[in-house]
Amino acid sequence: MERRPPWSDRRRRTLLVLAAGGVAGGLGAIGLPDRFGLTAAAIGALSGFLLVAATVVFVVVPGPGTAGTLARSAPLAGAVLVVAVLLLFSTSAELRRVWSLTAVAAAGWTAYAVWQTRRHEG
Repeated sequence: MERRPPWSDRRRRTLLVLAAGGVAGGLGAIGLPDRFGLTAAAIGALSGFLLVAATVVFVVVPGPGTAGTLARSAPLAGAVLVVAVLLLFSTSAELRRVWSLTAVAAAGWTAYAVWQTRRHEG
């Protein structure tokens, strides 16, 4: 069985900050008045979501070079492209420009990831 390298201090700090953000947002949602409590709840929920996502990424991609590994992941880039195109087709005219730019960026990422994958295989 292959042993995984220990997590770096940066990864631990990232997870701790996201957890603290989730707790602070939850406490703010309880203790702050209406508008501010709602904003705090949204920030807490976002922190919680990012905590789960970061934990999954850190478990799946061990060791240094996580960003590079994700940048070369053609399935991930393709999934982002599909979601961006679906959002482009389903959005109102006001947001169409944002999702168009997102789809173009995702297409560039997908092309880069496929090119890197093919380059290293051949």
